[in-house]
Amino acid sequence: MGKERDAYVEKLKEQMDEWNAEIDKLQARADEAQTDARAAYLQHLAQLQSKRQVLKEKMTELHQAAESAWEDVKKGVDRAQKILGESIQSAKSRFN
Repeated sequence: MGKERDAYVEKLKEQMDEWNAEIDKLQARADEAQTDARAAYLQHLAQLQSKRQVLKEKMTELHQAAESAWEDVKKGVDRAQKILGESIQSAKSRFN
């Protein structure tokens, strides 16, 4: 992998670690929530986990992409990253 792609992947992994921690915090809150609130938490958590899985799949594509194609794959990763980030922020603000 080129240096630019290595740096991008490393930054993305750090961001994923942060988001995983945020999702874990939301999961802990869901576990402690009352029945009616728990349903809302679980619904959002399912959506976040789905979006996180899409981003993981895009990251795998990025690792497997040829050097000449990684910029195109990066665009898909960027979109998935933006969607997951916005979803996590939305969930945090809704449940704080």
